[in-house]
Amino acid sequence: MKHLIEDNIRYLQQAHDLLSALPDDIYAAPAPARLGSSIGAHLRHCLDHYDSFINGLNGNAIDYDARQRNPNLETCRTTALAKLETTIAALESASSQADRSLRVKMDCGGEPDAAEVWTQSSARRELQFLISHTVHHYAIIKMILTAGGREATPDFGIAPSTLRYHQGATPCAH
Repeated sequence: MKHLIEDNIRYLQQAHDLLSALPDDIYAAPAPARLGSSIGAHLRHCLDHYDSFINGLNGNAIDYDARQRNPNLETCRTTALAKLETTIAALESASSQADRSLRVKMDCGGEPDAAEVWTQSSARRELQFLISHTVHHYAIIKMILTAGGREATPDFGIAPSTLRYHQGATPCAH
């Protein structure tokens, strides 16, 4: 699990690096309509999921629907930077949780009583989910930046398997 913690921290550090170089007004600016929420809203959403994971470890039950949705994280870049730092520190402390069994709840919309449905999982599996979920939102953040004429690092918002594929891919010979 140590590697999964480190991998999650690496993704959170990517956001920290991005925000450190991003002006406040860009962070909180509404995204173009076709791209939905602001950069800040996407990052806040990711951090909410990390909070759910971290808070749920102690009770062996993660409720991804019980998120704080703090609007200050969406609009204040310095608040988001501080939250990234505390989240990274909390994940570093969680490395002793190993492959602990957990119950997880997330409303996926299909079941009428979804608010009460718990599923068996593990800390390892939830850390995998967090990477996938975070990368997905980072890809949207990258599109928002691109639409505004800004750039992120080339690996920002790219799944680990895609990065590995591109590193090993050979050009097509014609």
